[in-house]
Amino acid sequence: MPYSQSDVDALIPLPPATFHILMAVAQEDRHGYGIIQDVERRTHGELRLSAGTLYRSIQRMLELGLIDETDDRPAPEFDDERRRYYRISAFGTTVARAETRRMTQLLRMARAQGLVPERA
Repeated sequence: MPYSQSDVDALIPLPPATFHILMAVAQEDRHGYGIIQDVERRTHGELRLSAGTLYRSIQRMLELGLIDETDDRPAPEFDDERRRYYRISAFGTTVARAETRRMTQLLRMARAQGLVPERA
């Protein structure tokens, strides 16, 4: 499905949960609980997605075309057939990159104003 820059711009800024879910599925397909674990690990426990937040976000992201549900499965001994697996779509990658650029620009401006804390 073709998309335009205005399609991307309409979604920016992304809600934090959406951005973290996109990061969680950017490199590998994951099921819901795997996404929750990845986000918690990557944020060192600062962001813990509840199941309700996760699945509401996933539903919206599927509708927007940011992620796709995949039929690809891990080996049966590592899988539970009830799980649904998700991966980032081409549109989701484009949107995540646009959001990353936006945040990078904000950080650059904050740094220029002396608002970025010293590294520990």
